[in-house]
This record gives sequence, C-alpha cells and structure tokens, in this order.
Amino acid sequence: MAVYSELPKPFLEQLGEDYNLGRIAGAAGIPQGSVNSNYLIETAKGRFLLRVDEVKTEGEVKREIDLLAFLRKHTFPCPHPLQDRTGRYWRECEGKCASLYRYHEGRMVAAERLRPSQLETIGRTLGDLHVIGKGYKKGIDNRFSFERIADLYLNVRGRLPNYFRKITRTLEDEVDYLTRYLEGKLPKGVIHGDLFADNVLFRGEKLTAVLDFDAACRGKFIFDLATAVNALCFVGGQYSLDRFRYLMRGYESVRTLSLAEWDAFPNELRYSSLRFTITRLHDFFLHPLNNNRRVDKDFREFYDRLRILRREREGGMEALLMAMATGYDYRKYQKVKANERLKA
Repeated sequence: MAVYSELPKPFLEQLGEDYNLGRIAGAAGIPQGSVNSNYLIETAKGRFLLRVDEVKTEGEVKREIDLLAFLRKHTFPCPHPLQDRTGRYWRECEGKCASLYRYHEGRMVAAERLRPSQLETIGRTLGDLHVIGKGYKKGIDNRFSFERIADLYLNVRGRLPNYFRKITRTLEDEVDYLTRYLEGKLPKGVIHGDLFADNVLFRGEKLTAVLDFDAACRGKFIFDLATAVNALCFVGGQYSLDRFRYLMRGYESVRTLSLAEWDAFPNELRYSSLRFTITRLHDFFLHPLNNNRRVDKDFREFYDRLRILRREREGGMEALLMAMATGYDYRKYQKVKANERLKA
C-alpha cells in the first residue's frame, strides 16, 4: 500500500479550516502508486485528494504545481491543485510537502482491458500534452535521464544477490549499448514520463483525467510515447501490434512523428524498459521502508520486455519493428510542416 506518511489529527483539522472544507469526515489511504502517500479526503463539501510528497523538495513540488496550473489553463485534463485561504498550494506535513487537489470522477481500466477506442484516446491525449507543453518555457529537471539511470544502476548493482548475475550482465550490456546508440537530438518538451493505465481515468469512453505528474519533466517526446507503448501495448507476455496501431493512430492525429523519431523508437523502447527495470530494482533493494509497507513492483515485468526488445526471446517484437520501419509517411509529414509554416 502506497501510504508512507500518517496524517496527524491536528493537521487534518487545520486543513479543513484553511481550505474552508468544513468538518473532515474521513481520510482514507489510497493503495495505488508507489512513490507518494495519497489520501481520499471526505468532507461536507465533497471529495478531495491529498498528496504527501515523499521524495520531492519544496522547489520540485512548486515546479510540478506550476506545470499543472499551465496545463489546466490550456484545458488539459490533469490534476487541479487548490489554494488555501492564504493563497498557498502546499503545506508541511511531518517535514514533507502536502498539497490538496480536486477529486476526479472516473475509474482506472486495467491495461489488458483497454478497448481500441480508449487506447486511441490515450494516444491523442498524450499528443495533446506534447503539443500544449511546447508553450511551457520553464525548465523541469529530468530525474530519470539516461545518465541518472546508469548511475542508479551502479548504486544498486553491488546490492543485488549472487543469483542475479545473468540479469546484471544483461543490464550492463544494455547500458553499454544505449550509451553508444541512444539518440539525444530529438524533439523535446513537456512529457508525462509515467503513462501507465493506472494513471488514466475514464468514464465510459471519455478520458476524464491523466494523473501522477511526479515524473513529468522536459524530455524526449518519443521516450514518453515508448513508455506508453511498453505500459499499454504489452499483454499476455508479448507486444500487441493492434494495440500499438490504435495508440499511434490517436497520437499521430495530433502530432506526427519525424523520421528521426521513428528510427529512434526501438532504442527508446529499450531505454524505457531499462529505466523501469532499474528503478524497481533500486526501490526494492535500497528503499528504506519497513517491509510491511514496502511497495513491491516487480522488476521482471520490464526486464521481460527488455529481453524481447533485445531479441533474446519471442514476444511480438518483429511485427512492431516492421510497423515502425514503415510508419513514417512523407506526405503526411510534409503537410504538417507546411501547416506549421503557414501558422508562423
């Protein structure tokens, strides 16, 4: 359960008063997520979400809230941070930053249960984020850049048990490969960085919110898209070409990938798989939490993807590679560039 911080009663009483919520009837921990503590707050004025940031500094929290305010101004369906009566967006809770958000109606749909129309909607929404985010000029540090993930692996490698030797050889080889072949000069802007099925809410076919901007930063659009593919288009132990096509149809209805991005797609899939393999290993072996409250996200989910992407086992990768190799439409791209010149 992703609830690491308890809410003292005086804190809740002050929260109700400062936000003019009236009496707080309940504060229940939400099990989803693995980094922050989240609570559903029940009040006389409705439901709210309280988040306690477990790892971010006050400056990082401020930058995330500023980004959310920008996106909401442009009607993007993201969390809505609330100000208290003094204009503050966050407050201290046990030495950490706590912020209050409006509660979004909707439900999470498991990745394997997402319908084609919902996958297309997610793709289109991610494209909207990338286009809207081009107007956000403030920098947001990328905590999960390749260089930082490589350093993170060096930190965790010595803590892995002996029976992980085959895994460590694979990860070391992959770090070496990506050091040489990962492309840095690709279109960048605001990315979500963690677009999993449990970070999207639906009411029927309508997407009501994209949640959890904890990993949002300035990064490569194609990495963001690769992460969505890894999270949403991998079912039953293999990649689904149909799911990939639905997701891409939605995305490219908003933003067309360049040829360089299509070329880089396979390596970005590999890096996304490596990133989540390493961060999950790190969280398990180095996260200083009581075992009874540890969130165990299985690193093997993404290690298996990585092995498929490295062609070490079967898993639908060949069909995906063929789709990427033929996905670039010169006519469509030239039309988009012509429209951009007209708007300029």
